[in-house]
Amino acid sequence: MNSGAPGPLAVGRVKFFGRHRGEVNSSAFSPDGQRLLTASEDGCVYGWETQSGRLLWRLTGHAGPVKFCRFSPDGRLFATTSHDCTIRLWDVAEAKCLSVLKGHQRSVETVSFSPDGKQLASGGWDRRVMLWEVQSGQMLRHLGGHRDSIQSSDFAPSSDSLATGSWDSTICIWDLRMGTPVTFHQELEGHSGNISCLCYSASGLLVSWVALGSRLAPSGSRPMGLELSAVQASGSWDKTIHIWKPSTRGLLVQLKGHVTWVKSIAFSPDGSQLASAGYSHMVKVWDCNTGKCIQTLKGVLDVAHACAFTPDGKLLVSGAADQARCQVHCSIKSPRASRI
Repeated sequence: MNSGAPGPLAVGRVKFFGRHRGEVNSSAFSPDGQRLLTASEDGCVYGWETQSGRLLWRLTGHAGPVKFCRFSPDGRLFATTSHDCTIRLWDVAEAKCLSVLKGHQRSVETVSFSPDGKQLASGGWDRRVMLWEVQSGQMLRHLGGHRDSIQSSDFAPSSDSLATGSWDSTICIWDLRMGTPVTFHQELEGHSGNISCLCYSASGLLVSWVALGSRLAPSGSRPMGLELSAVQASGSWDKTIHIWKPSTRGLLVQLKGHVTWVKSIAFSPDGSQLASAGYSHMVKVWDCNTGKCIQTLKGVLDVAHACAFTPDGKLLVSGAADQARCQVHCSIKSPRASRI
C-alpha cells in the first residue's frame, strides 16, 4: 500500500459521444483507458476512441436492449449482455462477434471476466449465476443461491472466488477452486437495497454499493485505519458503500455521503483511493486508509455508468448526459494539463 498522499483531482476536458439511437445503459473503459464501450437500449454496442471521440464501430446482433458491457483484462475482448437472455463475446481488433452464450432464461444484467481472462461470469433476472469458458464459449457451472435478480459481479484477484450482488440485498462469495462443491458460498449481509455494483481491490478488498446520508459510519469498534490486505467494495440503492474483508466476512467500514444510488465504483491503481459515481451530479473520491471522503467533484454527469482509474492515476468517468448521449470527463491530478 502506498502511504503517500496522492495529488488532488480536478475536472478536466469533457467529451460527448452522441450517435446512439436509444438510452445508454452501460459504458466501460478499456484497461489502458484508450477506448470506451457504450451499451444502448437501441440494441447496439458502440466503440469509441476516448481521446478523439471518434466512433470506431456500431455493432448489431443482440435481439433486444444491450444492458451491460465489459472489457477483458488484456483489452483484446469485450462482452455484452442483453434483454434477449444472451451474452456475446467480441473481438476488439476485428470488431466482430466470436460467440453467443445461451443459457439464461431472462435478461442478463451483469458480466465479469476473471483476472486471468479464462472465465466469464454472468447473472441476471433469472437469479442464476453462470460460469463460462471464454475460449470455447461453453458453460462450466451454474450457481444458485440468490433469492432475487443479480445485478453486479466481480472476480477476486486470484480468480478462485467470485462475488455477486443482488436485489435480495446480499453479496454471495462463490468458491471456484477445483474440488469444492458447486453450491458452496458465503453471504455478506448489511446492505438494505439492491447491490448495484461491487469490485475487488488489487489486494483483495471488496467494495459494494447499495444506493442513506452523509458521513462515515464505521462498523462496530474497528479502527479507522483500514487493513487493506484482502478487501472488497460494494454499492447499493441504500446509498451506502461498504468495504469488506471477504476472508473473515467482516464489514470494515461503511461510507456515507451520496444522496442518490451509486452505479459505479473503482479503486486507484495502488488501492489507496476509491472513486464512486452514480445518479447525481457528483463523483466522490475516498481515502481507503482513513475511510474519509477527500474530494467531491461536482457538476460532472447526470448519470455516471462507469468510472475507472488509468495506470497513470487519471480518473475517467462516463455516463449519460441525456437519453441518447454519452459524455466522458477526465479528472486529473493537479497540476497536469487537462488531456485524456
